[in-house]
Amino acid sequence: MQNLNFPPYSFRFKNSENKVAIFDAIRKKFIQLTPEEWVRQHVIQFLLQDKKYSGSYINVEKVIKINGLTKRYDAVVFKPDGKIFLLVECKAPEVAITQQVFDQIARYNMVLEADYLMVTNGLNHYFCRMDYEKKEYQFLRTLPDFPSV
Repeated sequence: MQNLNFPPYSFRFKNSENKVAIFDAIRKKFIQLTPEEWVRQHVIQFLLQDKKYSGSYINVEKVIKINGLTKRYDAVVFKPDGKIFLLVECKAPEVAITQQVFDQIARYNMVLEADYLMVTNGLNHYFCRMDYEKKEYQFLRTLPDFPSV
């Protein structure tokens, strides 16, 4: 798999039926390794190891309903009160981060109402803070620390 713009992390892999799987520390199971999953697993390790977010507040690949359509978010980080602190959208490294990608996460966030957004293809990372009063997002250099209880 391609080197990504994250610190090096150690992962567990297994081969099954000529397919490689990677262990997801949040879902506690092996997941088929695709380019997007490679990015998602790096994001999870970034949140756990570098940002020190608690794994018990992280949720990966869950279904949501948007305008009657079934969609799936890549990852969210909940706050202790159950509201969403961070919504993450992962793309494969060869997928450019375009306005279309930001529109996608914005549609998801209309339902989820996260405080922060992260969009990444593993090579380029974008972090935003939501300003619901002004109906805009402000770009940040990195994600904030997890809110204390």
